[in-house]
Amino acid sequence: MEATMHEAKTNLSKLVARALAGEDVILTHGKKRIPAVKLVPVTAKRSQGRPIGLYKGQIDLGPSFFEPLPEEELRRWEGSPTKPRRRKRP
Repeated sequence: MEATMHEAKTNLSKLVARALAGEDVILTHGKKRIPAVKLVPVTAKRSQGRPIGLYKGQIDLGPSFFEPLPEEELRRWEGSPTKPRRRKRP
């Protein structure tokens, strides 16, 4: 099936439904109806993901990981300057 750009703007959901059903949908451009694009369904790639416990026993955070950060490091993470800035005198 062919459709002009104007028809595609008006009936996009119908054209997408036809493409998903397996029909070839080609959008044309200009008065001469020159083929411009083809609507095709996208096949989703399913990732298998990471198995639970993949790195078990390989990473040791240690007790210091859960301790509060020093004030200077907290300021760096928050984007604040590490030292107070001096104001310029007029």
